[in-house]
Amino acid sequence: MKTLFLAILLFALLIFPHELGHFIVAKAVGIKVNEFSFGMGPALFHKQKGETLYSIRVFPIGGYCAMEGEDGGGEDERSFDNKPVWAKLLVLVAGAGMNLVISVLILTGIMLWYGTTTTTLADVPAGQPAYEAGIRAGDKIVEIDGIRTESWADVSKQIQASGETMTVTYSRGGEETTVTLKPEKNEEGRIVIGIASKISRSPITAIKYGITGTGNFIVSIFDSLRMLITGEAALSDVSGPVGMVTMVHETSSSGMRYFLILVALISVNLAIMNMLPLPALDGGRIIFVLISGITGKKISEKVETAVNMFGFSLLILLMILVTFSDVIKLFR
Repeated sequence: MKTLFLAILLFALLIFPHELGHFIVAKAVGIKVNEFSFGMGPALFHKQKGETLYSIRVFPIGGYCAMEGEDGGGEDERSFDNKPVWAKLLVLVAGAGMNLVISVLILTGIMLWYGTTTTTLADVPAGQPAYEAGIRAGDKIVEIDGIRTESWADVSKQIQASGETMTVTYSRGGEETTVTLKPEKNEEGRIVIGIASKISRSPITAIKYGITGTGNFIVSIFDSLRMLITGEAALSDVSGPVGMVTMVHETSSSGMRYFLILVALISVNLAIMNMLPLPALDGGRIIFVLISGITGKKISEKVETAVNMFGFSLLILLMILVTFSDVIKLFR
C-alpha cells in the first residue's frame, strides 16, 4: 500500500507541475485556457471560474492544460495558434522549466531538512587520536597530509589514504595549527581518528546544492542518451512506469530521502525528454512553432496532426516495449 501511494505521489509530482507550468505561463501571456485539470479520467469535481473550468479527476496521476487553439486553428484572438512565436515558445518551455524547478526545490528541501556536512567539527571524543593530538569540537580541518580539505568528503578521503601517521592542520580562532597523529582502524576496518562533522542547514548552501544537484542530473541524463545512441547502453536499461514503481519500492525502503531524490531525478528526466525534438512532445511542437515563425507560414493543421499522431504512435510503441522489458525484469 505504501509503495502504491508513493508511486501515485511520484506521478503526481512529475506530471501535474509540468502542466501547471504550461497553465501559469499561458495565463500570463494572455492565452485562453479552457480547462485545467488535476488527474485524469472522469471528473470528480469541477468548477467554472471565469473562462476556465477547473477540475479534479479520478486518477491522480498528472493533469492537463487545455488551451484554445493549441492543436491548430482557433478563431479566438487569444487562442494559442494566434499568439506570437515568443509567447508560444514560453508556454511550451514552461512545462519542462517547472520540472526543473521541482527538482531544485526537492533537493534544496532535502538539504534543509537533513543538512550538509562541513569541515568544522561537532564532536571529538576523548581518548581518540584527534583528541590526544589537541583537536577539539569547533575546530575546522584545513589540511591533511599537506592536501587542502574543502569538504567533509575530502576529509574522509584523506583519512582513508593516510599511512601509519598523518599530519592534520586545523583552524581555531583564525589561527592554524598542524599536529601529527596516529590513526586507528575501527571494527569495520576503516581508518578513523575520532572526529565528527558539524551539520549545516544554511539556506544558501541548500539552494546551491539544489541547483548544482539538478545540473548534475542533467549532465548524467544527456550522458545516458549519448550511450543509448552510440550503443553503449541498451533499451533494456531504460525504465517505464512498471520500472518506476519498482524503483519507488526500492528507494522508499531506504528512507524518504532516497525516494525524494528519485522524484527529483525523474522530474529532470521528464523535462529533458519532453524537450527532445520529437513529434507529440513539447520539443516537437517547438520545432513546428520555429518553422512557422521563420517561414511566416502556418503549418497546416492536417500536416501537424498527422505528424503528431505518427510520433505519438511511436512513443506508445516505445512505452509498450519498455514496459514489456520492465515486466521481464521482475521475473528474473
